Amino acid sequence: MRVHYPRTPHLPWSPGASSDDVRAGDLSGLRGAEVVVTEKLDGENTTLYRDGMHARSPDSAHHPSRAWVKALQGRIGAAIPPGWRVCGENVFARHSIPYEDLESYFYGFSVWDDRDRCLDWDGTVRFLRRLGVPVPRVLWRGVYDERALRALRLDTARREGYVVRTVGGFAREEFGRRVAKWVRPGHVRTDTHWMHAAVVENRLGPSAALWAVRSGAAPDVSALSAAVGTAPADGEAAGAAVAEVSDRLDVLGRTGDARLAGVLAALLHGVPRARVASRSAAPLGMPLARRVADLVGLAPLLHRPRPDGERRAGLVRMAFAADLGVLHAVAASVLAGRTDAEAAGAHEQVEWSALHAEDAGLLDGTPLRRLRAGLREALSGAGLDGDAADRCWAEAREAYALGRIGGPGGNAGRDAGSAVEEAVAATWRWRSGEFPRLVHLVGPSGSGKSTFAAGLPGVGAYVGLDDLRQARGSRADQRANDDVLREGLARLDAALAAGGGTTVVWDATSLTPQQRSKVHAVARRRNALVTHVVALVGEEELARRNTVRPHPVPPGVLAAQSRRFVPPYPGQAHRTWYVGSGGTVGDADGHLGGGPEGAPDGEEW
Repeated sequence: MRVHYPRTPHLPWSPGASSDDVRAGDLSGLRGAEVVVTEKLDGENTTLYRDGMHARSPDSAHHPSRAWVKALQGRIGAAIPPGWRVCGENVFARHSIPYEDLESYFYGFSVWDDRDRCLDWDGTVRFLRRLGVPVPRVLWRGVYDERALRALRLDTARREGYVVRTVGGFAREEFGRRVAKWVRPGHVRTDTHWMHAAVVENRLGPSAALWAVRSGAAPDVSALSAAVGTAPADGEAAGAAVAEVSDRLDVLGRTGDARLAGVLAALLHGVPRARVASRSAAPLGMPLARRVADLVGLAPLLHRPRPDGERRAGLVRMAFAADLGVLHAVAASVLAGRTDAEAAGAHEQVEWSALHAEDAGLLDGTPLRRLRAGLREALSGAGLDGDAADRCWAEAREAYALGRIGGPGGNAGRDAGSAVEEAVAATWRWRSGEFPRLVHLVGPSGSGKSTFAAGLPGVGAYVGLDDLRQARGSRADQRANDDVLREGLARLDAALAAGGGTTVVWDATSLTPQQRSKVHAVARRRNALVTHVVALVGEEELARRNTVRPHPVPPGVLAAQSRRFVPPYPGQAHRTWYVGSGGTVGDADGHLGGGPEGAPDGEEW
């Protein structure tokens, strides 16, 4: 069934309302509710279904400006459930406002299910992102505040207006009370209606290449490289790998960020992992950038032989960091075009690994979600603080990796009920929270580790190797590093031995797994909850910061640190926080409930 999109009423203070427009006379559906305000785009209202599309009117005829969106519907239609519809704005053709930097020619603003209910805003964003459809820019969010909305200032030469809607979902009959708009005065500023003039295309920006891949389009290698600001290590090999992986991901049915992550990992597979994460964080956001980097780092591991008895545990641990279906697709694709014996052996290892992963139920993208959700529900009434709940989750997922819960060869999807019961029983000792906490800082000099740690609440002890060198006479003196490390580890051990809820910070570069292992050994001995704080800052920014630091390191040393830096993976500590150049947590792993304020919930990504 085709559905006409409702007319959106104008807010009482909207200057662009004409005599035949609908005005919102009753704002009671907005008052007291959490609302989101998004930019109103100057395009054509369009609705997409599983089997077709139309403009505002269900009987709209063909127009050249609708061809691009029709092709988009052809790519994503199969992922729209029967009876659902996606409503948005087709901005292919220039109307009254020219756009020069679009993410896509179609922006979604609402999704309606088969009961004719509009999804809540967060569910809308998640659903559209999986399809590969962006949403308009969010201008404001909070409990409805008329003064705040009236105070919004838009450049009306470049912005048509804004739309306010409740964050919560609603039925179609509530639309007029839950949605309203503000439109600039004299909005239409052309003499000829756009439909009766030659089509003038708006312009796409660099990020459009990313959204195209999310929506299932063929990847453009050069455009993707420009969008993420990183060139592939080998352009010819990267092109073959990208073509191969996109085909494999389509067979797997991966869309949205999962498809984009796999394509970018194949594109950048020869680039150092830390560089992929730090350079991609700005265009992709830290959660996606980190996942692309982890795919880059983990894919070569699947090329190597591994004893079959250890394979399941290794795969489960990889699943903490990556979608294993995407990971195996990347691992196979980066071998594209190679015909040597080594590549043939690597292909066999990837195929064998994929069979093990499938048998263990680990290929569906988020294989531990039911175990995590079940444990969270089971412990929700126990009054655990965040640290205790996170410790239980960390211990449970490691026990699952080792086969100690879920039964031999257990499957967290098929056997979720029994696995949850066993996880609840196995984690009783951590529920009191009576264990020390270790915050382990990781990253090159100048990446903001110490500044971040200075803002942590409740720190009882701070062990910094630079401070210990300073006490010996010079923080730049590296000649006694072994003695400094021994002293630091001894201090760490003594601080963690206090037990209880003590929080201790370890401040050193900790660039490699070998360096981190000595700290981990002390933490294990004292049963500490370990949180990695991984600072991911680009090399150019590190060099800039180094010039203004009170204690700069020699440029050659800083460059060597960047080359040696191997960030930890999720699961190598109980929790992991990823901090970008802005100094805040941009991604988090290992939390049973919510993570640090403002950070995405890693396992739910």
